[in-house]
Amino acid sequence: MGYVTNAFASSADLERKPETFTALAEGVYALTAEGDPNVGAIEGADFLVCFEARATPVAARRWLALLRERTDKPVRYLVLSHYHAVRVLGASAFDAREIVTHEATRALIAERGAADWASEHARMPRLFEEPESIPGLTWPTLTFTDRMTIPLGGDHGDLVLAYCGRGHTAGDIVAWLPTHKILFAGDLVECAAALYTGDAFHDDWATSTLDTVAAFEAETLVGGRGPVAHGRAQMAAAITQSRHFINQLRDTVAHIRNCGGSVRQAFQAAHTALSPRYGHWPIFAHCLPFNVQRYWDELSGQDWPLIWTPERDREVWANLRGPQ
Repeated sequence: MGYVTNAFASSADLERKPETFTALAEGVYALTAEGDPNVGAIEGADFLVCFEARATPVAARRWLALLRERTDKPVRYLVLSHYHAVRVLGASAFDAREIVTHEATRALIAERGAADWASEHARMPRLFEEPESIPGLTWPTLTFTDRMTIPLGGDHGDLVLAYCGRGHTAGDIVAWLPTHKILFAGDLVECAAALYTGDAFHDDWATSTLDTVAAFEAETLVGGRGPVAHGRAQMAAAITQSRHFINQLRDTVAHIRNCGGSVRQAFQAAHTALSPRYGHWPIFAHCLPFNVQRYWDELSGQDWPLIWTPERDREVWANLRGPQ
């Protein structure tokens, strides 16, 4: 089968990854870290918009310290692309006037935010630097359903926040800077990093949602993980890779299910199909059992994702990867 049973999820990945700070344009920044969640910031005339918050306030402050070497403008808006704990629980460090999400993200935080916090902490403990610094769940102060425009002031233009459809979660949003044709895509697109689809809507994501993302025709794209994509060719490649990953997962799992196989057999087949191209990419081994289980659930009629808890995580991991 080409894989071996290993430590649960990313629980054994305890070495901090080197971080790369990139100035994408004047006053537009991104921080990437070899497959860890990416973050970004956009300067307005007299304020900052930050995109994503990291997993804890301590982790967020390291990112903010880099920003403060370049600007002392206050953070007026903190934009969160979706509800996952590694993206949102560091929000208190930003002291933002407004925390912005999609309306569905607010509902997801209410429904499963606490369970997701416990689940992700167990899966990815390294990202939760000093977890005791987290004051509680992060709640948005502003939400929208389709588009929201933030005037940046002066000659900075506007920042457009947009919902592209169901994808990585039910409420993912992107941040589009038309002046520079820069798109912060969140986890709807990954650049040379495996996709996590455990809370996804695979069929929508692979078709209409990614079509909407591609229609921005960005010239610089910051995905949820992986390096910045510079130029139309790299941007298109990132979207194509993300679509291909989802489609190969869909085709393989559906084939096994239609043939009367088990979810464990679907995982084995998906690993065989995906690992030659994606197996060396960050978090591939971590994500795949949860990805397969979620799409199996969708094919079984479970449109709304089941809630992940530490107990369910371990059960699925053991069922799909453990010895039998």
